[in-house]
Amino acid sequence: MTSEKKPTQMRTEPERTAVSPVVKPTLKTISLLSGLAVPTVSRALSDAPDIGAETKKLVRRIADEIGYVPNRAGVRLRTGRTNVISLVLSTEHDMMNHTARLISSLAGALRGTPYHLIMTPYFPGEDPMKPIRYIVETGSADAVIFNQTQPDDPRVAWLMARGFPFATHGRTNWADQHPWFDYDNTAFGRISVQELARRGRRHILLVAPPMAQTYAQHILSGVQDAAALAGVKVTQSQGFTSDSGIEAVGASALELFRADASIDGVICSSTSAAMAVVGALETLGHTLGDDIDLFGKEAIPFLRLFRPQIMTLNEDVRQAGEFLARAAIQAVRQPDLPPLQGLDVPRMLG
Repeated sequence: MTSEKKPTQMRTEPERTAVSPVVKPTLKTISLLSGLAVPTVSRALSDAPDIGAETKKLVRRIADEIGYVPNRAGVRLRTGRTNVISLVLSTEHDMMNHTARLISSLAGALRGTPYHLIMTPYFPGEDPMKPIRYIVETGSADAVIFNQTQPDDPRVAWLMARGFPFATHGRTNWADQHPWFDYDNTAFGRISVQELARRGRRHILLVAPPMAQTYAQHILSGVQDAAALAGVKVTQSQGFTSDSGIEAVGASALELFRADASIDGVICSSTSAAMAVVGALETLGHTLGDDIDLFGKEAIPFLRLFRPQIMTLNEDVRQAGEFLARAAIQAVRQPDLPPLQGLDVPRMLG
């Protein structure tokens, strides 16, 4: 009788899966892929003026393809810069139109540069100096861009005194000394009155921005000058502004139209205010283009789609964003050059 040989039992180790560590791309990685020296790669990514456009394009393409992200702590140690530009905005601003377009155009203008855009908000009732001080004192950005400027804007005075780079969307009483881009709101006010007067309107309601802001004073100046020449009456909104919010503007305008039936023309400096005023007029049975006309300003061609009878002028916020990005970068890199300044002058088409 033979015994059956039992199969040998083999002890096996659990199968191991090889996992390659994720290697973060570096300047050396780009150097190896491009055939360029590491210092050349670094200067190309920093947009150095002595590096050719084709070299910069090659380096940035490779950087994008491999997912290279600069070590901001390292950049700051080497250069003292963050490669960040901060856009400081109030949370109550018109996000539907003006501000949304500004953010988009600024971000687009910074593509292909070493700079990144961050948003720094401040809230209604909060000191607008607070975010400016925070950015400067913490060194969290190389430059700031902000709007809603005042003639004697404390932010501008504070930044100029410290030599910190900035650019403003709007002018101040120191406009000859700092970078800015602005829309010619004096021209907007003048053209608005001229067009309404041409349609036979004799009593115009101006729904203006808060008078503390420079551009509101420019609008009022243009409106008053043109009204005097045309011989028409102008009533400025009291107790509410174009920044008061749709519900507040609509309710106040409704009360005003009920109290004064002689108003036959309206000028609005924001899209949301214009929509609120239209709602009030239509509640009272008025017909735009018939017994009353409205003239507005907008960054996105929306009002004419909303009501074709509305007359409008366009504010090119795309151009503003692109210009402000260049102005801020120049203020950082070449502070001794004259500050970049630009003015968008509107004209009535058709």
